[in-house]
Amino acid sequence: MRPNKLYLVIPCYNEEEVLPETARRVKEKLSRLIAGGAASPESRVLFVNDGSRDSTWEIICKLHEEDPLFLGVSLSRNRGHQNALLAGLMTAMDRCDLSISMDADLQDDIEALDAFLARYQEGCDVVYGVRSSRASDTVFKRETAGLFYKLMRWMGTPVVDNHADYRLMSARAMEALSQFEEVNLFLRGIVPLVGFKTAIVTYERHERFAGMSKYPLGKMLSFAFDGITSFSTVPIRLITLAGFGIFFASLAALLVFLIQKLLGYTVQGWATLMGSIWLIGGIQLLALGVIGEYVGKTYTEVKHRPRFIIESALLDDSRPAPEDFSRR
Repeated sequence: MRPNKLYLVIPCYNEEEVLPETARRVKEKLSRLIAGGAASPESRVLFVNDGSRDSTWEIICKLHEEDPLFLGVSLSRNRGHQNALLAGLMTAMDRCDLSISMDADLQDDIEALDAFLARYQEGCDVVYGVRSSRASDTVFKRETAGLFYKLMRWMGTPVVDNHADYRLMSARAMEALSQFEEVNLFLRGIVPLVGFKTAIVTYERHERFAGMSKYPLGKMLSFAFDGITSFSTVPIRLITLAGFGIFFASLAALLVFLIQKLLGYTVQGWATLMGSIWLIGGIQLLALGVIGEYVGKTYTEVKHRPRFIIESALLDDSRPAPEDFSRR
């Protein structure tokens, strides 16, 4: 049986500090896999430059010049991690038997690649890299991450606990992924919808080798909210239930006040009135905000703008890189 052609897909955004070390380590690991027959000599490392403002793309160009093992595509502007990752997967799809996506910061354990490939040989089309422990995280991050996964499952979103974007996908799984046309991307929820046989590989996540995290608290909260609103209508249903609850509570309060009036009790009511106005006003604004989020996402989807546009490509064949697979 011939070795499988593997592409390592690595999105990069302002990674000039860590990229040379990342390239050295992945080359060393991929070379061992090729020498051991676990991967084809035609296997490659595909860096995706997500509109970096530093010298990331220049470093990728230099790596490609020095070694054909390294390929690269550069997006026309910053489109975010999920779109950059999709651009890499769609570029790799017709060029390899399988891909493994990972971050450029060396937090994902490269040695876990052997376990990924073993699961693939067992017939799995999708293999998820799952953190074995969150001991290195702060208590706040650990607790909020656990709450996020519970909340996503409760809302009906098929996510894998403690899984980011370290995953293996076969060529046919990537082909199936290309049929999903969402502009609002949340790959952790979309990939499980692809189906096929899956498996999990656990690994220990390391500290970032160099540079700053691209996911501060605000961006992580925004990412979580995007994931929820992209896959679930439960928030809108909760608003409906809250509306019914407030309606019936108002009827009950009206009945109580009417009885008090008939019995001759004097009710001042200023604090109650003002509290009720502020409460209902706040709920209305919250409801409008949530509904507006869904309307905004629908507006974005309807326009069907490209999810990414590739400005430059450093590949080892004549086939063009995809500009946007949402229009296939």
